[in-house]
Amino acid sequence: MTSTDYNLLLEQAKAITAGEPDLIANLSNLSALVYDTLSDVNWVGFYLTREPETLVLGPFQGKVACLRIAFGKGVCGAAAATRETQRVVDVHEFAGHIACDAASNSEVVVPLIVNNEVVGVFDLDSPSVGRFSEADAQGLTQLGRFIETLNWPA
Repeated sequence: MTSTDYNLLLEQAKAITAGEPDLIANLSNLSALVYDTLSDVNWVGFYLTREPETLVLGPFQGKVACLRIAFGKGVCGAAAATRETQRVVDVHEFAGHIACDAASNSEVVVPLIVNNEVVGVFDLDSPSVGRFSEADAQGLTQLGRFIETLNWPA
């Protein structure tokens, strides 16, 4: 498996969002950028906090997905509840995993925190068990820190 240059990916993310104030437009392009850049992924996107303790499907690339996920449920909900990046080598070993796509076997979810509030999560799935390394999790977390600087509504 080829390694991803996360510094380059971050620079590309900054370039495609520069000067665009619309959050949804930026999240849409970012999900496409990451989906096209990373190998062996079948879903890349965002769940946004639109109700208390509830994540709602946002911009993404991939197959049809779950619409709502409660904080604490599944990998996305765990990231939101713990405020920590979740790297799951085999989602079938993760207690409470929500199988939106039966083809997904590993996952990384980065919580997005703005003004000390979880505004959403950045979610990536792969059909391969063990697809995401610790280096991937760190690179994607770094990208998440940049995403937090976008124009989030107050």
